This record gives sequence, C-alpha cells and structure tokens, in this order.
Amino acid sequence: MNAADLIAQTLDHGTYVSWDVAPPTPLDPDYAATLERASARADQDEAVITGEGTVDGHRVCVIVGEFAYLGGSIGVATAERITAAVRRATVEGLPLLAAPVSGGTRMQEGTRAFVQMVAIAAAVADHKAAGLAYLVYLRNPTTGGVFASWASMGHVTAAEPGAMVGFLGPRVYEALEGHEFPAGVQTAENLHAHGLIDAVIGTAHLRTLIVNALEILGARAPNSPPTPETAVKPLEVDDWEVVLRSRAPGRPGSRALIHHASTTYIPLSGTGRGDADPTVSLGLALVGGQGVAVLAQDKVAQTGTTRLGPGALRVVTRGIALAEELSLPLVTIIDTPGAALTPDAEEGGLAGQISRTLTGLVRAHVPVVCVLWGQGTGGAALAMLPADRVLAADHSWLAPLPPEGASALRYRTTDRAAEVARDQRVAAWHLHEDGIVDEVVECSAPDGGIEAMRRHLMCAISALTSIPTADLVANRTKRFERVAVASRQPGS
Repeated sequence: MNAADLIAQTLDHGTYVSWDVAPPTPLDPDYAATLERASARADQDEAVITGEGTVDGHRVCVIVGEFAYLGGSIGVATAERITAAVRRATVEGLPLLAAPVSGGTRMQEGTRAFVQMVAIAAAVADHKAAGLAYLVYLRNPTTGGVFASWASMGHVTAAEPGAMVGFLGPRVYEALEGHEFPAGVQTAENLHAHGLIDAVIGTAHLRTLIVNALEILGARAPNSPPTPETAVKPLEVDDWEVVLRSRAPGRPGSRALIHHASTTYIPLSGTGRGDADPTVSLGLALVGGQGVAVLAQDKVAQTGTTRLGPGALRVVTRGIALAEELSLPLVTIIDTPGAALTPDAEEGGLAGQISRTLTGLVRAHVPVVCVLWGQGTGGAALAMLPADRVLAADHSWLAPLPPEGASALRYRTTDRAAEVARDQRVAAWHLHEDGIVDEVVECSAPDGGIEAMRRHLMCAISALTSIPTADLVANRTKRFERVAVASRQPGS
C-alpha cells in the first residue's frame, strides 16, 4: 500500500490537507535526474508526505513514508519535511501518527542526510515532552537510521504483519560478514514477542487502533461518580483464611478486572527495550470516562516455574514514563505469589529494579491508584504499592514473605504459617487499620468482587484528578512515614 492509499484508508474521507512544500532541486544534475525519475515512479515529490486530517473527528498530523520513492530513503530535504511537520504538530497541539517505510539513510547524500536523524528525534522528543501523543505504524520494510530514531519513539507502536523491521539491513550484513543474517529475527512478529512492538495489525485495523488510542488519551473524568458502599469489617479477621482465599484457583485475576472495569483497552507489549514478561501487563484503558495507564500483575501467568522477574518491573518503569508523558492517571494492580528466586533474576538486577520501581511510583507526577487484588508477596508486590489511594479486596494481603517462608525463618518449619500470618496481621482489614490501605472492598459477590472494585476504582480516579500534582507527590512521599509514626504509638 502506498502512502496516499494508507492516508485515504486511515483518515476520514476528504479531510486530508497536505503540509508539504516542493523540495529544492539538487545542484548535481545526475542526482536531480535520479530524483525526477523517482518522483515519476512514486507519483510523489519526496519519500514522505505530511499533512493533517481527522480520524473519527479527531484532528491529527500524519507523516507517511513512500517506498516507491528511492526505497523510502531519508535525504536532507526529506528530514527537513519530517521535522517541520513534527514541529508544527507540536505548536498546534496535535497528536502525531507516523507510518514509516524506509531502507534508511539515502546513500546518495551520505553523512549529511544521516545526521538529520538527530534533528528528527529531537523534534519528536519535544512533541512528547509537550504531552502530545505519538503513534507509530511500522511498514514493510522499516530499517536503518529510521528504525533507530523516530520509528522507535512511539507511545504506542504497531507494525504491519510480516514486515521486515530491524536496524541492520540484511544485504549490508551479508556483504560485510560473508553470510546471511539469521532468518526470522527482523520480523514484526518476532520483535513483538520480544517486547519491542506493541501490536502486529493489518492496515485495515489501523484506524480502529488510532481511534481507540485518541479516545483514551483525550478522555478526562466526568463529574464524580456516586460514592460506592463502604464495606463492613467483620467482627473477626482470620489472616490465614484470607491467604487461602487469595490462592483459590477460581478467583478472578487482574485481566478479568481490567476487562470489566474498562470500556476500551489497548494492550501494550513489553518494555520497548527487548524485555517481554507475561507476568505484568501494561495497557491504556478508558475507565469511567477517564483515560488511564494500567499496570497489572497477572496471577494466571505466575505459575510453576514462571515468576515475576526484573523484566516485568522494567515493564512497570515503561508504564510510569508513559503515564507521565501523556498526563494519564496510573492504576497498578498487585497480585503475585512473589518474585523469581533464580540466578537469572539476581544477575538481571531484580533488587535494583525493585528500588527503581518504588522510587518511580513515589515520584510519579500523575495520580496513582493501587489495587491490592490478591496475593501480595515480597518486593515484587511492594514495588507497585506506592500510590495516592490504595484499594484492597477483602481477600487480599501483603507481607514481606509468604507465611510459609516467614515460618521457616522464625521456626525452621513451614508448619506454623497460619500462626505467622495472624501475628503479622497481613490481611487487608488489618492493613487498613495500620494505615497502609485506604479502603477495603467486600468481594463475596458471585463475580468475585469485580463490579464492586470497578466502582471504587472509578471513584478513586475521579477524586484524584482534581488534586494538584505537586500535592499528590508530596502527600505520597509522606504516606509511609505516617505509617511508621503510627506504629510507635501506644497500643499499636
């Protein structure tokens, strides 16, 4: 599909307006003739076309590559066109859709063209710093300096099925190394599996993705929803019984909660830096009319030998940055039997990543709501706890170790796990008494509490969006200091 056809298929009919001006004619007559032939072949005057239009009524800027024009290669004039479009989109406050298709830098211009990737990347960085959405659709092929700069900077990045996507051109690799580049590496599907691309979708579905993304990113909380009913604390709370309830096989997981709580959801894949860990999911969602970023530990994926590792927490780091760049409230969902206890996790920097996640959430310049949804074991759970509001299902708990592990440390046997759970007061209602949890949500309904938690979550998000960011960060920092002070009071 050429650039004009992609624009026609994606934008609302008849809304596209070009921003392009004619590029200068090169002084070299041979090169000028080459460009003239390329223009005739592609029916375009450059390797990219830029402009604006609407998608389901949303005004957007588009930058679309044209492979028929010298393989979509980027020359100086091409780069200037891209940079000018990005800068204009920033000034006019428009979300930006980039759909590159390119073999990289134009070899006829060499280094002068190559260094223009810096200017393009800087313009995109400024666009994102202004809080404006940057959506990328990688087409076949997207390689070289294009992939290493503006094609890899999207808030949401999708790719065409079967597209060749990679930094090193296979023809160059074979010429320099004397053998072919391994098959299957530079494909959209493989990069998606490694957390570098969020989705692989055909052009027919691109418009839907854009509409959903713009709806989420532009949605802000309406009037505060009705305050949900407050759960009544039982006369007796058995912490060990709560632990057993959290481990029940039929209990709904975080994916079920997200599915029910959101009217629109866009799953994102991995860290964008080569990590893809199924134990933590990241996505953009519309919850109660408010766009949010969601980070959720998935209990279903944490079974057998698969446990939450450092890569999963790097997904969390990406989610924090994404929420801040797009000024979206952040929802974290805790449900983990604990982090991976393996040499790979240690050598992969699990402890350091826990600390970076903790500090990232404490200092996040957006509202943060944490949902303690089930098991809350160790540093993997604690890493996602810092928030402005902590909601807890009444079947949830939080502890530095599973009760069996704490029993083994204290008594050299796991047989006293129930006793340890009660001594440590790990259950949600006791966490509420200790000031760690703000609200406990009763979850005995047939749906496992999903609808009740949805209502509490909507209310918490709506309440926080009206509080100045500086106040949120200051109060969040002091939150756990207050817990420490309270624990030293008589009778605590």
